[in-house]
Amino acid sequence: MHLRNSRVLILLFTFILFSIGTGAQSASPQAPATAPAQTPDASQTSVGQSEPQGPPPPIHPTQPAADQTQPPPDQGGQPQGQAPAQGQQAPDQGPPPDNEGGGFVFKAEVQEVTLHATVVDDKQRLITNLDKTAFSVFENGQPQAITSFRHEDVPVAMGIVIDNSGSMREKRDRVNKAAINLVRSSNPQDQVFIVNFNDEYYLDQDFTGDINKLKTALEKVETRGGTSLYDAVVASADHMKKNAKLQKKVLFVVTDGEDNASRESLEQAVRRVSEENGPTVYAIGILGEEKQRRARRALQALAEKTGGIAFLPRNVDEVDEISRTVAHDIRNQYTIGYKPTTPRSAGGYRTIHVDAKARGYNTLTVRTRSGYYAAQEQASQ
Repeated sequence: MHLRNSRVLILLFTFILFSIGTGAQSASPQAPATAPAQTPDASQTSVGQSEPQGPPPPIHPTQPAADQTQPPPDQGGQPQGQAPAQGQQAPDQGPPPDNEGGGFVFKAEVQEVTLHATVVDDKQRLITNLDKTAFSVFENGQPQAITSFRHEDVPVAMGIVIDNSGSMREKRDRVNKAAINLVRSSNPQDQVFIVNFNDEYYLDQDFTGDINKLKTALEKVETRGGTSLYDAVVASADHMKKNAKLQKKVLFVVTDGEDNASRESLEQAVRRVSEENGPTVYAIGILGEEKQRRARRALQALAEKTGGIAFLPRNVDEVDEISRTVAHDIRNQYTIGYKPTTPRSAGGYRTIHVDAKARGYNTLTVRTRSGYYAAQEQASQ
């Protein structure tokens, strides 16, 4: 991810090093010549380094790490540089979320696939009173035993990914207001990051719950260049996978046209969000007639594969109401976990189908991800 303020950071960092060096010489004129020089912290030096060329680079935050409520987890699930909290144990089937440092962390069982499912009746009304016995889960057509089940409003890690191309110039104010209303209508403990994209993509705010910081990031409007939608989605999904502290993940994507600048393809973007326990994508396409077919197909593929929804409003005035609908949908989902009967070593893509049946309802429809690419690296566990 490109950094908007990289030159300023480099100059500021150079000035700080110069000041520290001058102060050290003044304070210690008798210091022996063999004393080792202090090495700057690696996290500081990396901020000003230029991005590598080639495939889309990972997103790097433009804000200091202190802005995040929790530091990013390492592969073991704990914040980097910290030991596990005392008394912390792996939960059994379907535990409630733990509250660590003010943030909720859902601890799924090892090798458990987690689904976030929305249920509606034949009139498209949300159904929120079902229990575990109402659901049946199938992977590759084979029934799976449900190992955990919850229906709670849990905080989510959310990426707001908004088109910043030239055609969005007249739409951005209303889209920005809708994005903020999405956050306000969501769980107050959500952690949110902002990515603006045109022919490039920028992480203008890393994970935070601070509304004012999110507003500032959304106001970094350039409205120029093309539309690298697929690159922005891939980079955002990667950033979320590596840095999200919360288990439930959502990408909220807004664009007004088809992709015309990405190095990644639609198929690559769909695959990335379809990885095991990946994000649910909610997409809004403010599309003109000439852009309908290809752009509609792209947004629907990203959303439907992950259990989200692609909205295609007639104009930008509908975006605010859609954002509130998305928040309501996210907060009323069931969380279903199961351990696949097919071993991880088999790899490949697994299809998922979930049924729901309950007394008093004629037809119930379950919306969740349609499948996932198994994480083969866990096969030895």
